[in-house]
Amino acid sequence: MHAHVLVVGGGLGGVAAALGVLRSGRAVVLTEEFDWLGGQLTSQAVPPDEHTWVERFGVTASYRELRDRIRDYYRRNYPLTDAARRQVELNPGAGYVSRLCHEPRVAVSVIEEMLAPYLGSGRLTLLQPYRPTAAQTDGDRVLAVTVTHRDTGEAIDISADYVLDATETGDLLPLTGTEYVTGFESRLETGEPSGPEDAQPGNMQAVSVCFAVDEVPGNVVIDKPEGYDFWRSYAPQFWGGPLLSLDAPNPRTLRRSSRDFTPNPDDDPLQVVADQRLSGGDQNLWTFRRIAARRMFTPGAYASDICLVNWPMIDYWLSPVIDVADPQQHIARARQLSRSMFYWLQTEAPRADGGTGHAGLRLRADVTGSSDGLAMAPYIRESRRIRAEYTVVEQDLALSVRGDKGAVEYQDTVGVGMYRIDLHPSTGGDTYIDVGCCPFQIPLGALIPVRMQNLLPAGKNIGTTHITNGAYRLHPVEWNIGEVAGHLAAFCLDHDTSPRAVRNTPAQLTAFQARLDAAGVERHWPDVSGY
Repeated sequence: MHAHVLVVGGGLGGVAAALGVLRSGRAVVLTEEFDWLGGQLTSQAVPPDEHTWVERFGVTASYRELRDRIRDYYRRNYPLTDAARRQVELNPGAGYVSRLCHEPRVAVSVIEEMLAPYLGSGRLTLLQPYRPTAAQTDGDRVLAVTVTHRDTGEAIDISADYVLDATETGDLLPLTGTEYVTGFESRLETGEPSGPEDAQPGNMQAVSVCFAVDEVPGNVVIDKPEGYDFWRSYAPQFWGGPLLSLDAPNPRTLRRSSRDFTPNPDDDPLQVVADQRLSGGDQNLWTFRRIAARRMFTPGAYASDICLVNWPMIDYWLSPVIDVADPQQHIARARQLSRSMFYWLQTEAPRADGGTGHAGLRLRADVTGSSDGLAMAPYIRESRRIRAEYTVVEQDLALSVRGDKGAVEYQDTVGVGMYRIDLHPSTGGDTYIDVGCCPFQIPLGALIPVRMQNLLPAGKNIGTTHITNGAYRLHPVEWNIGEVAGHLAAFCLDHDTSPRAVRNTPAQLTAFQARLDAAGVERHWPDVSGY
């Protein structure tokens, strides 16, 4: 098979990259290893984590289109109450983590709608479920990538003029010999205040296997999971107590505190205001990432809220899942941890009435699209990252360093983003790093590998560090990165140039940035301050 552009990985970055190429008039082959497109938004079951100004500015036009279509999908297809239907900023789940908490399957449908015209015209070829297993290179160029069907083992060789790595863990980087880093860089190399003195390539953020629950009458307690006794007694020193608990460190203060968990609270979902500038929103674990609030829908449509569990207690940090001998073994243990946390909630969690356990708590496998009730895919916070022409470091955007000066402004800006520098506990035994951040730009130099000519990162694998990845890893930024990578590949094909030349030739950079502006990619922030 041959394509102008091959996008490997159908997460948010991959979908946005494909759309960027397609809307530029070029053909794309898009591959994805899971049954759903959308990555962290769908197969990983993580509701959008977004900045406080998301409803007004600070995202690309196509990302706003995605959000608008999700709301429109609910209005067209779901039995919303009249009051909920009238909400301009409809939040179906009324969760506190995002102004748009919703069920993963809705995002899958919307993404498929956005891609449908190109599938119909034949300019988009979608290969699913396929994962990359090999690559052919010639010097600094990727000639072809082999993708293999997840279930049948069928292999397809795909050649392309440009290859975009939108996989969750940067899988094409080792396959193509592209220079990359993992884990903590050395402070001596980066100058980052929060970095260690020595590089720690095996020290990576925890992964999590999310799951969705509701509550029904009666007793639906599952069998005791394998490994439950280990996880029940596991109490890391930095955690300050057992992992399976409603108590956990506050990521911003590191003081251990207790969270509330009361299914189906008697709250008014229309009064929920999600704003992470004000609070992390995780004091009440039920409403923290609630993805369906029963009172947003006509009486009887939803017997219970649906709560998405992506909590500190399911973070798996016993081993990386990148560049280890058997990553699937550790993903299986992460799934074991999540199932153990669910069983603990059913049987041992303290209740507000003084009792223990929520026997009516039920896994919603239909919501996550899986056979075992957990998310299809693990939530990957940290990828392999290219050695880039420019690497974003903590000093570029940390609020404690930049203060009222704001983040560094890049001449080659190709987008914007905002999130706290939020690192979960890591495989080296480190606790949270969660510090304030300035609204930042995305430099094109972070998308240009130091050597490779026709391979581009299209997700969390750009030239950030372990630390700055904590701010760049969330939904709208991943989408922005992918969209820009897609436009860049198309621009290079249109003008017979290279990504490196686009960045380093003023006239070409100006022309490319004008193309992004026309596509609705915001590249500058108004006068706002970080948090």
